[in-house]
Amino acid sequence: MRHIFLFVLLLIPSLIFPGCSQADSLEPSNLPVKQYFPSPAYGMHTNMWWKPDLIEKDLDLVSEIGFGWVKQKFPWREIEGIEKGQYDWYRPDRIVEATEAKGLNLLIRLDRQPFWSEPEENLWHENQAPGDLNDFGDFCGAVAERYRGRIAAYQVWNEPNLSREWGDLPPDPVHYTELLEVCYSAIKAADPQAIVVSAGLAPTGTSSAQAMPDTDFLQGMYDAGAADFFDVLGVNAPGYKAPPELPPGEAEQAEYGGGRWFAFRHVEDIRDIMVKNGDADKQIAILEMGWTLDQVNPDYAWFAVDESTQADYLVRAYQYAAEHWQPWIGLMTTIYIPDYDWKAEENEQWWWSIVLPDGTPREAFYALRDMPKVQQTD
Repeated sequence: MRHIFLFVLLLIPSLIFPGCSQADSLEPSNLPVKQYFPSPAYGMHTNMWWKPDLIEKDLDLVSEIGFGWVKQKFPWREIEGIEKGQYDWYRPDRIVEATEAKGLNLLIRLDRQPFWSEPEENLWHENQAPGDLNDFGDFCGAVAERYRGRIAAYQVWNEPNLSREWGDLPPDPVHYTELLEVCYSAIKAADPQAIVVSAGLAPTGTSSAQAMPDTDFLQGMYDAGAADFFDVLGVNAPGYKAPPELPPGEAEQAEYGGGRWFAFRHVEDIRDIMVKNGDADKQIAILEMGWTLDQVNPDYAWFAVDESTQADYLVRAYQYAAEHWQPWIGLMTTIYIPDYDWKAEENEQWWWSIVLPDGTPREAFYALRDMPKVQQTD
């Protein structure tokens, strides 16, 4: 989540949906929605890539909490990093096999380009669209072919409405839609039953060369024809300082951050854009959600909560969605089961996690384990 918050001090007032709330949503109450996921589906973001010896331990934590879905990054550069067509399947094989063995469903995130794929005019970036989008399409197809019927869902990129996730270039919804199209087409050709989820967008009202409001970016995607290239719409939904039930309009108050995007229920603003674009028959997947405990790093301390509040808000977020967002809410992914190398002083993600890197559960772990869950059906 660290990249979402770099723009907090740059935020400008949003002119999108100034009076919109769930009460005045455009969505017809009887509209059918294609159920790729249960509503809701319970997911946990894991970090198993670099610790294959601890994969079973992490998956046991997910099972103990009673969640049925695992989200895991599959970095492109770690699989096809040496040269095009040369794949290292060791780590993804271990993760897929272990997840299957535990009876869990897997959603993987595809991004983080190998450096050989970068355009010559824009080199050495942490996350960068390749110079030839077909290189990414070939990679998406290779993964889907190898794991046909075994990986349930694919997330295509992350937060392309932030320049730091887009090669430090201005966010470009048209270019992202082109990337989404090549990956979607390749996945569906290899595994037609796989679920393709668009990138989770960073909730922000910033409009600059560094960021584009998620509402504007999504509308730009629709204008570019993106509706044809995802099964489920991805969002990221951190709670910031607000309780999960707070209407987006009330988050415009200074105490909550001053913008609709500071509310967990900003998801409803995104839903209304889908409806307005004739895409209401699709679900939304929340790919990252949580509340931070971070009072160490100044950029995050203003919206930090204590452990008991983190636990309470996460449970209430799932309950609110189950009561108000069915059937269009799909996967809801809590962050994180952590990377065991994270340190509090160095990595703000440490503070979002519901388990400490040494494996000690925080209060939120027990609260999510014990909360009543909607019965899941196949």
